[in-house]
Amino acid sequence: MSTSRSTPPGARQPLPGFLPGDLGWHLGMILRGHQLAMAQSVAPVPGQVRGYQLLSTVVHRDPANQQALGSHLGIDRTVLTYLIDELVEANLVERVAAPSDRRARKIIATAQGARLLEELELKVNAAEQELLAGLSDAQSTQLAGLISTLSATIHNAQPGANPCEAVDQLG
Repeated sequence: MSTSRSTPPGARQPLPGFLPGDLGWHLGMILRGHQLAMAQSVAPVPGQVRGYQLLSTVVHRDPANQQALGSHLGIDRTVLTYLIDELVEANLVERVAAPSDRRARKIIATAQGARLLEELELKVNAAEQELLAGLSDAQSTQLAGLISTLSATIHNAQPGANPCEAVDQLG
């Protein structure tokens, strides 16, 4: 009697070297390592990692309004409002009328916020490079491309998905 399992028609073989479910464990370990490195790197920002991501998004992606910002980050609008309040209080961002709709608010970085982001990006880059230290430059480049493609595919399929909820469920 054979003990080999057959793969259902149309299904792919398990990932090489992985048991079904191992991918989640590996991704969780990577995420934990990244969380620790990020938390130390962005500690000066209110909201820490979320605050850093918000500041980075308004500087580099220039979302049209607060709703677009929340959608991009996958942050609930109530949580987003409190986070923006903290960043406004710290003089890192400000709310202005959105050019496309004066009733909506656009979040922009202050000069102080932009300077802090530049400093933090150096720390975040160093932390990410340390996290990837076990990979060659070619492997790091390949990993970055693969992660970018996979996350964009998932985001497009589930545009309202909240990555923060996934992180919260890991604990």
